[in-house]
Amino acid sequence: MASHRKPRTPILATPGGRRTATGLTTAALASVTLLSQTANAAPKAPQPTVEEVKAKVDGLYQQAEVATQKYNAAKEKADGQQRTVNRLLDEAARRADKMNESRRRLGAFASAQYQSGGISPTAQLMLAKDPQQFVDRNHLMEQLTGQQKQAITDYQEQAAAASRQRAEATSSLESLQQSQTSLKENKRSVQTKLAEARQLLSRLTAQEKARLAELERQKEAEAERKAAEQARKERQQQPSGGSSSGSGQGSGGGTSDSGSSSTKAQKALAFARAQIGKPYVWGATGPSSYDCSGLTQAAWKAAGVDLPRTTWDQVKVGSRVGTSDLQPGDLVFFFNDISHVGMYIGGGQMIHAPHPGASVRVESIYYMPIYGSVRLG
Repeated sequence: MASHRKPRTPILATPGGRRTATGLTTAALASVTLLSQTANAAPKAPQPTVEEVKAKVDGLYQQAEVATQKYNAAKEKADGQQRTVNRLLDEAARRADKMNESRRRLGAFASAQYQSGGISPTAQLMLAKDPQQFVDRNHLMEQLTGQQKQAITDYQEQAAAASRQRAEATSSLESLQQSQTSLKENKRSVQTKLAEARQLLSRLTAQEKARLAELERQKEAEAERKAAEQARKERQQQPSGGSSSGSGQGSGGGTSDSGSSSTKAQKALAFARAQIGKPYVWGATGPSSYDCSGLTQAAWKAAGVDLPRTTWDQVKVGSRVGTSDLQPGDLVFFFNDISHVGMYIGGGQMIHAPHPGASVRVESIYYMPIYGSVRLG
């Protein structure tokens, strides 16, 4: 029987100018893939400007300085605890020798009494699981001679002291381990911040590096302008015929200390000037390299003054002075977190160890935001 349905019209062409099903499928897939790639393509993140890179690098350097001060504090604590542990272990060894000597004396008494017949009270003490329980038996103690009683007393005292020292040494060792862990964590933090800063700088093109150098020159020029203004004010404040403190620029020479500066301050300044050109190394206290607080600590130590290791502790020493009242030898601290310090030399200038990649140098105190200043004796 004939079909009444209409023949289906082919939608695909044949080889003689007609499209095949395969051709259409391939084209359709290509279109879908292209649309998918276009829809999923994320917009490219804009490259940071040189100004943004500079701000980021400066921030990383400051963060590294904070981590450096934490490292310095942890190291100072760990070093102190190590000395304590060493002392306790030495004392414990000496105490053990004394306890062993007391034990030998008891053993000699016990041996002599055994040879004279029977188990002596001293031997009972030596064999007892609980010496204190033995001592509590007064009727046994009464049988001991004066020398034997003294030997027992000495042994008990030495044993108790040895036990206390072992406990103290164990506690100190635990504290030391905690400080060493903190030391390692802060070291990793410093290294991470500095590595990130180096990576940012390495991505700059030659043109961008030139722009970065120009921004740095502009910052330095503004800081020097403020330093020159302070130098002018200092000259006006000096009595007629007084010596000028000078700006201290150049290699660090040419800066004469004012008459009000102490002899100790002059010695500290002389030491600091002699370090100019030596590299900044975080955690270093000299003699071949320094970080900022390591330099100020070493300089004042040369003058006979012991400063703490970190900026956070150094700022608590001496008396606070205003920026307008600074004198050579004063310590100037920077940033709200007090993570940097330099030594004032007069004329709005200081000697400081700036940051990794730089050397100890003379620079305007206005190069960084000032937190405050202190004057030492």
